Amino acid sequence: MDYVQAIILGIVEGLTEYIPVSSTGHLILAKSFMGITQKAIDPYLIVIQGGAILAVLGLYRKRVAEMIRGLLGKNPVGLKLAINLIIAFLPAAVIGLLLNDLIDEWLMGTTPVIWALAIGGVLMLFAARWQRSAFHEGNDSRSFIDIEHLTWKGALIIGFVQCFAMFPGTSRSMVTIVASMGMGMKPKHAAEFSFLLGLPTLGGATVFKLYRDSDALSTLSMGPMILGIIVAFFAAAIAIKWLVAYLSKHGLALFGWYRIALAIIVAIYFWGDGNKESSTLDGGIATSSTVAPVTFENDHCPALPVAIQETPSTITGPTADCHLPVLIS
Repeated sequence: MDYVQAIILGIVEGLTEYIPVSSTGHLILAKSFMGITQKAIDPYLIVIQGGAILAVLGLYRKRVAEMIRGLLGKNPVGLKLAINLIIAFLPAAVIGLLLNDLIDEWLMGTTPVIWALAIGGVLMLFAARWQRSAFHEGNDSRSFIDIEHLTWKGALIIGFVQCFAMFPGTSRSMVTIVASMGMGMKPKHAAEFSFLLGLPTLGGATVFKLYRDSDALSTLSMGPMILGIIVAFFAAAIAIKWLVAYLSKHGLALFGWYRIALAIIVAIYFWGDGNKESSTLDGGIATSSTVAPVTFENDHCPALPVAIQETPSTITGPTADCHLPVLIS
């Protein structure tokens, strides 16, 4: 992997990690389009999430400070938020460890990403419309809530829903934003909770990949890796600021239509020619529709009499004593 590829992957990671369009899906597609086949690129795509994590820490440092003071017994609101984030993180931590190898082996390819992008897009188109009919401004049980009023049960539900994001192309931010909206948060507040939940979730995934795939990562140059993390940091900061401002005035429909359009375009590109998807992320076996060449060899010792051809054939070549073709692999 060179520096240009590192910059491109860093930009893709930073822009898509918190916008609900699936960073993993976009990274898989970017890797495929650039023809990157190094095995170490797979854990690298997780490691550069560190840049996106640092962006959230910087932009939401006040929230993080509140949680730290809360854990020290000095801020009840911060303590409640910290507990809710821990509760929401636990399902993904447990299920992720159990299914990680299975997901890497069977789902890290373009076809699962295409389906996940399309289904997620449809879900987002209906989510905002449903929320407007389910919640309203006021002080009753169907009123909108902010982060401080989320219950531990609501946090646990969001945590279990986050597990669906393990399917590549689904988008962790998408499912957590939609789940938070289902708990009564407005899109802006739902996005903020999703960003904060990404701190333990993405942080845990990054540390796990560093530990498990340290040998593979050691084959990559340190320069491109550090550059990718730095680029991801700035791209993520820009994306977060834009998304919060956008969701303050608009809903999720734009991202839903984008996912559907992208799924269609990618499906046409890859499914239009069966040979284009030649590999999977985790070093899977490539398949091809090209048939291996076959040659023939004459068996000169037949057990039964055969017809003799007097003149050479343009197909079989010169006349031999017998013409019993035997396949040679």
